[in-house]
Amino acid sequence: MTNTERKIDELVLGFWRLLDWKISAQQCLSFLEQAIDAGVKHTDHADIYGEYGCEAQFGKVLLLKPRIRDDIKIITKCGIKPAFPSLGLAGQANHYNSSARHIIASAQQSLKHFNTDRLDVLLIHRPDYLMNADEMAKAFTTLKQSGDVLEFGVSNFTPSQLSLLQSRLDFELVTNQVEFSPYEMKALDDGSLDQCQLLDIKPMCWSPLAGGRIFADSDDKAIRLRHVLEQVGREIGASSIDQVVYAWLLMHPSSPSVVLGTGNIKRVESAVAAKQLKVSREQWYRIWQGSTGHSVP
Repeated sequence: MTNTERKIDELVLGFWRLLDWKISAQQCLSFLEQAIDAGVKHTDHADIYGEYGCEAQFGKVLLLKPRIRDDIKIITKCGIKPAFPSLGLAGQANHYNSSARHIIASAQQSLKHFNTDRLDVLLIHRPDYLMNADEMAKAFTTLKQSGDVLEFGVSNFTPSQLSLLQSRLDFELVTNQVEFSPYEMKALDDGSLDQCQLLDIKPMCWSPLAGGRIFADSDDKAIRLRHVLEQVGREIGASSIDQVVYAWLLMHPSSPSVVLGTGNIKRVESAVAAKQLKVSREQWYRIWQGSTGHSVP
């Protein structure tokens, strides 16, 4: 597999709110087909989304048109063990499990949920304080050799945690999914994006619109950001401030992928159009300044 084939696309469909969209499997299939036509073919999931219900619902979508499986890439995550009361776990502690047994069992369960014979990418959802890198690498190797999972990555890992795991593997991790938006820019300073450049892997940006805070919050940061995003949007011909955010994110030299958390095809098409927008260095830093409230030194 070439480096290009291993890459994750610039825009990824996020399905963590799939059940909240209140749409049928047929409606979701139509949305997926339209997104593919627009050029967005990679999908992001996790075993725990929808209290373990979103993967299975997406699997029902794939059953409606099995051949569409070859048109998409399925990225999913495991490793968080929430104490969902609906599952009779009230009183237990939310925790992480990165044991080889759990990773393998989770991947096999995801295969069943998706009604597929392989996962394109499997990520560890959160770094586990009890992570045994050798054991995790053993699980990855087992799943790769069986063909159940083609590629692996991590999510929310620090650079040192990613380096530790990578040191135990004979193949390269393909991504670190991190929170990154003009509102939440920690990844710019904690070494995460630098490491992605160093290793030539794509970071995946979750919550690129800060969960809607950029649009709705009334704190000083959100107000400053809206003002500068609207200003830059007028300058570059954007139709909405979310387009400016996507253009700002995609400008970063780590070549990030942006996870879109919408089931609205118009918003997906708007994100695709944002790829053609160009933000200057001065505009990029003006948005950075809008977030921080101060100029660079």
